[in-house]
Amino acid sequence: MTRIYLLGRVMIETADAVIEASAFPGRQGRLAFVYLASAPRRVERHELADVVWHHELPPAWDSSLSAIVSKLRRLIGRAGLDAAGGLETRHGAHELRLPEGTWIDLRVAVNSLDRAEGAVRRGDGPTAWADATVASAILRRPFLPGETGPWVDSMRRELHEMQVRTYGTLAAAWLLSDDPRAAVHAARRSVDLAPYRESGYARLMECHLAGGNRAEAVRVYDEISTLLRETMGISPAEDVEALYLRALG
Repeated sequence: MTRIYLLGRVMIETADAVIEASAFPGRQGRLAFVYLASAPRRVERHELADVVWHHELPPAWDSSLSAIVSKLRRLIGRAGLDAAGGLETRHGAHELRLPEGTWIDLRVAVNSLDRAEGAVRRGDGPTAWADATVASAILRRPFLPGETGPWVDSMRRELHEMQVRTYGTLAAAWLLSDDPRAAVHAARRSVDLAPYRESGYARLMECHLAGGNRAEAVRVYDEISTLLRETMGISPAEDVEALYLRALG
């Protein structure tokens, strides 16, 4: 099976070879490859150039982009894949065409999180836990460290949001599996990642209450209440207040 890693170290792994991040044609080549691999569609040349050069195209950007694409084709060939067909150029657009069944970490994370959230809605704790665990293992790796630019920044925001959802889903999965201690740990990670999101505090309070720790639930309420009052001058939402009253008994 072909495996593509876009988070952490960019890498291609096949039965014939392992292409490490250092083998890619510089930072621009890695950036272009990651964009093509994360976009399951044809990408117009100007769109790809905007990602590589951050909307500040050099005078000879067209020929420079052609050189980057040619180097990526050779790299794909070194991995034992179809170089020409693997990175197809047609009608002024590029498309990365990988073998059927190719494992791409980013897509696996997205699909695993979607399945986990669906399993929570069905009340299937074990399935939710298994899929959310896969997503969390992938999403904790950094995305193109050292790179900047509008697309990179946008992707980091999306991945951060996915992390928040993943830990929230893990918390729900542990509650379904009657393990409030593990649920508390996951819910706290969600709160730490999104400290102004009240829903995360509400879930954390629910986890403490499920474990019979009413004092801890009150402490979490005090945490979000103080944060909102001191930074925004507002009170927690009604559902958070309801959990607080439940904790007080």
